[in-house]
Amino acid sequence: MVRDDAFDADSTGSRRTRWHGLIGISIVRLWKRLAQTRSRRLVATVGAVALTIALLVVVTGVALGLADGGAVTDDDADIRITPEESATLSAVDGVEGPRLGATNERAETIREQDGVEHASPVLVEPVQLESADGEPQTVLLVGVVPDEEPRTIGGLSTETLESGDPHYANGSYDGPREDAIVLSEAAGERLEADTDSNLTVTGPHRSDERPAPSFTATTVETSGDDEDSTPIALVHLSELQTIAGADDGQLADHTLVWGESDAATAAADETYPDAAVETVGGTDPSSLFGDGLAFATSLLALVVGVAICASFVATTAGMTVNEDRRTLAVLESVGYPTHSRLVIIAVSTLITTLCGALLGIVLGVGGIHAVNMAASATVAPGAVAQVHPVFVPYAIVVALISGLVAVPYPLAVAARTSVLEEVGR
Repeated sequence: MVRDDAFDADSTGSRRTRWHGLIGISIVRLWKRLAQTRSRRLVATVGAVALTIALLVVVTGVALGLADGGAVTDDDADIRITPEESATLSAVDGVEGPRLGATNERAETIREQDGVEHASPVLVEPVQLESADGEPQTVLLVGVVPDEEPRTIGGLSTETLESGDPHYANGSYDGPREDAIVLSEAAGERLEADTDSNLTVTGPHRSDERPAPSFTATTVETSGDDEDSTPIALVHLSELQTIAGADDGQLADHTLVWGESDAATAAADETYPDAAVETVGGTDPSSLFGDGLAFATSLLALVVGVAICASFVATTAGMTVNEDRRTLAVLESVGYPTHSRLVIIAVSTLITTLCGALLGIVLGVGGIHAVNMAASATVAPGAVAQVHPVFVPYAIVVALISGLVAVPYPLAVAARTSVLEEVGR
């Protein structure tokens, strides 16, 4: 004898058909709730999930910016040499990470190796510059050693910089200065400078004991990436080392090597046995796992996001189910078994969470751009957070996990609903 609350496969169709029907009922149920006056709790649930996911995306974007290095790592080199165990710290907190030493000498040694086309130390330093008609503004200066071939460093070309680094003068730092600077479009706008504009170093990098260094803009390059708003500029390495006080020890943040990959890697390993040698590529989310600060930040955001999202979804979904006891009783009275009613509740909860996740992704991407604009206008020389396509599936998965964690509570509320109790009301 077949139970009254059990589906008969022969009379109710295939399993796939039943699932399609249950999902359809769940979607219609949500749509009607949204179109009626009882949509406030649904909107609140979607909004809470969206805000939580948006915060998760923003914090993860900042963590990725910490780990990846931001705009200064946009180059066309084949190999990058960085200090071992280097945790890249943002200019927001003004704390320098570890740097390489004796970089000018070691880069020259690397350039002499077979299969290596060029090697350049790269020093990154936020410096205040002032144009003749503008106010002092902070720009991210990148010191490089250009050669005859145009190279891309920090997203800018070295083509208009004179080859070599004459001010270095074999370590004496008393050679002639080129005083040339290549400005990004964002830097030109911030400084109100054009080609041939004269820019003077101001702020803490200016010494009272000697004339303030100045640069002449050789070009203002238009960035191919509209989203890159980092005011960045290229200068000769030794000139920036002198300004930043990094000439004592020939310091640099990293060294770039161009050439055959195997030869460049071998030369880098031989010259820097205690440094990290990596192949240059695009923004890599896996870099989060190699940076302690970035990984801890993103992990904390994940745990907090799941906890907050699951708690709010569970509470609001449970309250919604409690209000819908009569609807559930009607479904039971017309033949829907307990497990089918629970499926409707679970699917409705997950769909609501998914809608909140999609809205949260949009808000999160917008939040990253807002953070970059605010940081660039206040405490940082440029962008401090990055957007990556992997954020989309990551946010959706996190939201669905939160929904799965939250769904047992509304299911427990729904399971206690009976036709007799609701009819008695």
